[in-house]
Amino acid sequence: MKFRPLHDRVVVKRVEEDTKTAGGIIIPDTAKEKPQQGEVVAVGPGARDDQGKIVALEVKPGDRVLFGKWSGTEVKIDGEDLLIMKESDILGILEGKSSAKKAA
Repeated sequence: MKFRPLHDRVVVKRVEEDTKTAGGIIIPDTAKEKPQQGEVVAVGPGARDDQGKIVALEVKPGDRVLFGKWSGTEVKIDGEDLLIMKESDILGILEGKSSAKKAA
């Protein structure tokens, strides 16, 4: 990807959730909501504070994050659906999710 976000912007790729419930019921596409979890693809250098110094972001590429339902701006880059949002729109980092996925 040849896209570099500016300031405190973060590029996130939505992570698709399971199409079955715990009881084995298959959820049709029409009933699914957009996932609120994603993987950070790229981050900007950070925002400037009152003194003009750049404050680095807490998230980094590869982090699995949770964000609000209406957060970010949906864009399509290189045929891939992505979200661009400010770091403040991210609710938190999901610990252990990405490492469990890589091990599998």
